[in-house]
Amino acid sequence: MDKLQHIFERNRVWASKVKEEQSDFFLKLSEQQAPEYLWIGCADSRVPANQIINLPPGEVFVHRNIANVVVHTDLNCLSVIQYAVDVLKVKHIIVCGHYGCGGIKAALDSCEHGLIDNWLRHIKDVNRFHADKFKGLNTQEKEDLLCELNVVEQVTNVCNSTIVQRAWKRGDELSVHGWVYGIHDGILKDMDVCISSPEELYAKIDSASADY
Repeated sequence: MDKLQHIFERNRVWASKVKEEQSDFFLKLSEQQAPEYLWIGCADSRVPANQIINLPPGEVFVHRNIANVVVHTDLNCLSVIQYAVDVLKVKHIIVCGHYGCGGIKAALDSCEHGLIDNWLRHIKDVNRFHADKFKGLNTQEKEDLLCELNVVEQVTNVCNSTIVQRAWKRGDELSVHGWVYGIHDGILKDMDVCISSPEELYAKIDSASADY
C-alpha cells in the first residue's frame, strides 16, 4: 500500500527549512491566529490563496469550493464567514474567481456532469441574469465574462448574508471585495466592486437594475 511517504518527506524538508530561516515561526503560529482577510476562492489546485497574495500562514482565513460560489443554504460557507466575521473579526472578505475555471466552463456547456450540476445551477443563473451580455461573444470571451460576473454576484450574496448585515449594523469595519486571478500571468484583477455598508450595497443593486 502506498502511504504517500514522499508527502511526509516533503513536509519534513519544508518544516526544517522554515525553522532554519525563522526558529520561532511555529511557536508564534501556534499561539493565535488574527487574520484580517477572509478569502473565498475556487478549490482549483492552481489557485492557492496565501501564495497569490504573498502572505504567510496565519494571515488569511480561507474557504474554497467549486467556482467560489456563496449560497445562502450552504452552511459550510456561512459557518466560515460567521467565524471569520464574529470571532476573528476580519476586516476584508475577498471573493476571488479565476480565469480558466473548470466550474465556469462546465456551467456554459450543455453536458451532464452528475451531482455537480446542482451546484453549477447557481452559476448558470448568473449566465441567465446577464444573457444579453453574452451575445456575439466567442467561447473564451463567454468564459471570462461569466467568471467576472460570477464574482460580482457572489460578492452581493456575501453582503446580503445575515452575518455581514449584522456586522454592519453593529458598526464593524468590514469590506467585501471581488477579484479575479489570471492563471496565465499570476496577476489579480480588481473587479471594482468593494462594498463596505448597506448603503453601498443598495447603490450597487440599483445600478445593476438600471442595466436591464
